[in-house]
Amino acid sequence: MESSFAEVVGLIEQARQRAYQAVNSELVGLYWRIGEYISAKLAAAVWGEGVVDSLAQHLARTMPGQRGFTRRNLFRMRQFFEAYSTADKDVTALLTQLPWTHNLIILTQSKRPEERDFYLRLAVQEKWTSRELERQYSLGTFERAVLSPAKVSAALTQMHGAAAGAAFKDAYSVEFLNLQAGHTEADLHSGLLGQLRTFLIELGRDFCFVGSEFPVQVGGRDFALDLLFFHRGLNCLVAIELKVDRFEPEHLGKLNFYLEALDRDVRKPHENPAIGVLLCASKDSEVVEYALSRSLSPALVAQYQTQLPDKQMLAAKLHEFYALNAPGPDIASGSPAGQPLPRKKGTKP
Repeated sequence: MESSFAEVVGLIEQARQRAYQAVNSELVGLYWRIGEYISAKLAAAVWGEGVVDSLAQHLARTMPGQRGFTRRNLFRMRQFFEAYSTADKDVTALLTQLPWTHNLIILTQSKRPEERDFYLRLAVQEKWTSRELERQYSLGTFERAVLSPAKVSAALTQMHGAAAGAAFKDAYSVEFLNLQAGHTEADLHSGLLGQLRTFLIELGRDFCFVGSEFPVQVGGRDFALDLLFFHRGLNCLVAIELKVDRFEPEHLGKLNFYLEALDRDVRKPHENPAIGVLLCASKDSEVVEYALSRSLSPALVAQYQTQLPDKQMLAAKLHEFYALNAPGPDIASGSPAGQPLPRKKGTKP
């Protein structure tokens, strides 16, 4: 009986979600149209900025129950319209899929159009809360994606396509674990399990947890894989091995062994070959490149970071990157790895 009740509850929740989305879309669309109107008046010198003050006061008097139409917010609406008025259609379509709070965070904290596009796509794709979106800015996710895309083996790209690399990062932030210097692999392992929900957000929305110390039996011997996940988008198992020291080439041998065991004994017929991730405390990029160049397994080497990055240093490196690569390469759509998007004239949301 309760199972049938649950179906009704599900229908109610779905209707509420659709209603919320419809209200949000209309609200963001309204702010766009107000911003467009104010922008046009100011651009044509029909209004001075003082008229916006008068408009805010008029709205407060005539619509006392309405909030959010202060002078500051009206200028935000103008900024919102002008920021995206020449954006691609697929970018402007994302605006109404996010709450106004998310749009404001992206609008005020992004320094480049391609950075806005990047966070718009990911916020929609990953369904971040406003708090998580703020965290991504603190982590310098955009800067790190441009400067340090994931380093993957050629086998991974061959088996899973170019999109596979976009599903992973070069570095994962685990500052939420509050790990101390000299922490052990057991500390890292137990910390990730204790904060599994947060770690899944850091990995990405398509990752699903399968098991910890996942048992693998080969030739009568028992082995334990640190962490096992499933990636829905890539339709494959993802094995993560933890190392609290620097990456060494021999680490790949054990990971390759686990991937072979997973593909032979665990993978289902409809699934793609398993992917391996070595999550290390540090790594030398050149050593990683050499180690992965001859690897026959779909694997990558990533670094975990226990503290928030130096945002000023990242900004300086990004500025240098753009100076050296002007006008700049492209960022893969909806991906945390890649380069800035080209911009074309679009339409309003």
